[in-house]
Amino acid sequence: MLIKTYGAALQGIDAVIITIEVHAVAGYEFTLVGLPDNAVKESRERILSAITVNGFGRPKHTLTINMAPADIKKEGAAYDLPLAVGILAAEEHVQTRLLGQYLIMGELSLDGSLHPIQGALPIALAAQKAGFKGVIVPTENAREAAVVSGIEVYGMGHLLDVVRMLNGTQAFEPVRVDIEAEFALHAFPSDLDFADVRGQESTRRAMEVAAAGGHNILMIGPPGAGKSMMAKRLPSILPPLTLGEALETTKIYSVSGMMTQYPKQDGRSAALIVRRPFRSPHHTVTDVALVGGGSNPKPGEISLAHNGVLFLDELPEYKRSALEVMRQPLEDRRICVTRTKMSVEYPASFMLVAAMNPCPCGHYGENNPAHPCTCTPAQIQRYLSRISGPLLDRIDIQCDIQAVPYEQLRSMEPGESSVAMRERVVRAREIQRKRFEAYNQTAEVPVHCNAQMTPKMLRTFCQLSADCDRLLSFAMNKMGLSARAYDRILKVARTIADIDNSAGIQPRHLTEAISYRNLDRESRYF
Repeated sequence: MLIKTYGAALQGIDAVIITIEVHAVAGYEFTLVGLPDNAVKESRERILSAITVNGFGRPKHTLTINMAPADIKKEGAAYDLPLAVGILAAEEHVQTRLLGQYLIMGELSLDGSLHPIQGALPIALAAQKAGFKGVIVPTENAREAAVVSGIEVYGMGHLLDVVRMLNGTQAFEPVRVDIEAEFALHAFPSDLDFADVRGQESTRRAMEVAAAGGHNILMIGPPGAGKSMMAKRLPSILPPLTLGEALETTKIYSVSGMMTQYPKQDGRSAALIVRRPFRSPHHTVTDVALVGGGSNPKPGEISLAHNGVLFLDELPEYKRSALEVMRQPLEDRRICVTRTKMSVEYPASFMLVAAMNPCPCGHYGENNPAHPCTCTPAQIQRYLSRISGPLLDRIDIQCDIQAVPYEQLRSMEPGESSVAMRERVVRAREIQRKRFEAYNQTAEVPVHCNAQMTPKMLRTFCQLSADCDRLLSFAMNKMGLSARAYDRILKVARTIADIDNSAGIQPRHLTEAISYRNLDRESRYF
């Protein structure tokens, strides 16, 4: 007898269909082929325990199980359930009429209960694309998979529940998720508000420009000036995620096994990531943890920050190698992890927000007699040289931040709220959406904001008047800026013009954009 069940293997943030073939003949052997890893091979013991504990008895046939296609490595314990169902069908404990209609995934415990798996959302998307009627997954993964429309999703807590459903002895209701309600429930406003920030008007403006155009930003200033405080409040002024962005972000967290860490509301875990991620890895983070990879590749921090913010505090303290490996993802908005036997690609379209002191002691240029700088010029140079010029070029906005005077700190008058700032950001993003709408209809990698514009788009949307051209030419020669810095200035100027609702870039827009390059190598720091 030959039985077929269907599962899925994760490749990057996507899934491919795996056909599990169970061939039963007379005998008492159990053979598993099709490039399984050790976790899959160990499923034999879990499956045999689960089916015997629940009264089905040990298999009475020699079982040869093939997992096709054989050139795709099968990893993890999520194949336990489809393997067990296939074996039970071969032993005539499960009817076969529904097996071809459902994609089945789940990890078995020894008593037959089901544990959650990774990648439920991409698995459900693969099932939808392949034309399956539905998917059967553990209960904890059901709401995540149910986000996908057009298929039935059944959340099961035990192997016996799956058997009863496939045999038609017990009816189960498919899990349904209201997407609009999910956004309303889980996209609650942050308690971090820019109204808490005292002073720092110029840096607040720089943060607003960065949010409006999706630009990378670097803040340099003494300890306690409010760099981390403002970075943590940046997500509060970013536009809400679209459904497409939410699905893509959720896929990343799903394959990383991090959906359960997402904050719960109304006693239920979220089915979607509906708030822009904010990732803040410690400066001791390794290269692999930052960009992704490993022997079994997993997304790194830059992918977990996809469609959100990656905050690197104390930037010079990060390993040079870790920072340099980010250069390519900052340009391409994706990272390709290549190993001997496989290559996977993860999206990495994030806003880089970085903060650093101007010197090792942190007080260079502060002009405060109580905190004089104790660093030698050589120490300052060594400290600043930890940030390479090519990486600095990829940071659109570089701003100098000073300590807040006491008079402003004691003021009870709140600053401008995140709500007001967000309104301007959303209006600017809507202008950009309409600008790139025609391009995105055919683009392989869509453009959502000004920071993502291609060189061809720059020539089209960032045309300069004669006055602006003279101004930029003078700045380029005076500051010794690179060609990449030239592109960044144009993109920032275009964003400032969008905030002003200006059709073209004006000299005042360009002047402000140039001022955000005041920390380049030719300036007082570098």
